[in-house]
Amino acid sequence: MSNRIALAGGAVLVLLFLIYSSFFVVNQRQQAIVIRFGQITDVKTDPGIYFKLPFAFLDADRVQYVSNQELRLDLDNMRVQVSGGKFYEVDAFVVYRITNARLFREIAAGDVAQAESRLRTRLDSALRRVYGLRGFESALSKERASMMQEVRSDITRDAESLGLSITDVRIRRTDLTKEVSQQTYDRMKAERLAEAEAIRARGNEGAQRRRAIADRGRIEIIAAAQKDGQILRGEGEGERNRIFGEAFTRDSEFYAFYRSMTAYTQALGQGDSTMVLSPNSEFFQYFNSEVPNLATKPATTEAVPAQP
Repeated sequence: MSNRIALAGGAVLVLLFLIYSSFFVVNQRQQAIVIRFGQITDVKTDPGIYFKLPFAFLDADRVQYVSNQELRLDLDNMRVQVSGGKFYEVDAFVVYRITNARLFREIAAGDVAQAESRLRTRLDSALRRVYGLRGFESALSKERASMMQEVRSDITRDAESLGLSITDVRIRRTDLTKEVSQQTYDRMKAERLAEAEAIRARGNEGAQRRRAIADRGRIEIIAAAQKDGQILRGEGEGERNRIFGEAFTRDSEFYAFYRSMTAYTQALGQGDSTMVLSPNSEFFQYFNSEVPNLATKPATTEAVPAQP
């Protein structure tokens, strides 16, 4: 009786094992490749429960799962040369998806690392080619978008040969190498110094031009003022002479007296001069005790003074 129970239990276990080995589950993040005796018999891309032959250990039906999601491959610190001979350090990445699981199994044995190794080589080559056809400033300009599109076009065919589909290619970073950075800094510094010198020269030229205009204006103003002063001075002299003439005409004796007083003030006003004159000189006619004849010639300052 116990033997029968043991046999029945064993049969149940074998049956359960056969049932378990005959089904496999594919979720929404996976694709399943069914391999029978080393050959691909089917590829399951839709989620669900599927049947297969049991005894995978006998290489009957074996299931290999590959991703059905978008995957990302990064390429960091890549040194590329542009057409001018200078170098950039570039970081880029590519987003891809396994769209042909059968081909992916046949070419890369279903190994993501092996496929990415080949894809990295092609991405490296495409980046070098695209950068090498352009100048130093292109990767830092709006042309960068077209460069990424060109890289994507270059690797698309190679990726398809691996069973992959390229979703996107991005150049994440483009930096100058240390040597090129120093050269670029020196060049930019020289350009800024030259520009500053040009601005300074234009400023000096403008300052000199404005200074010359101001000097010419000053000279013209001074000349005009001197001209007006001379005219006014002449008019004043003329008016003075006219007044003197009228005064002489009205009272010649008083005019002679006034002129003599003016001559005394001019000759003796400083007080530090010595004059040698004859007492009978006409210069001292108003110092005599007798009242002089005012009609006589007034005293003038034409006498020659002697130094003490």
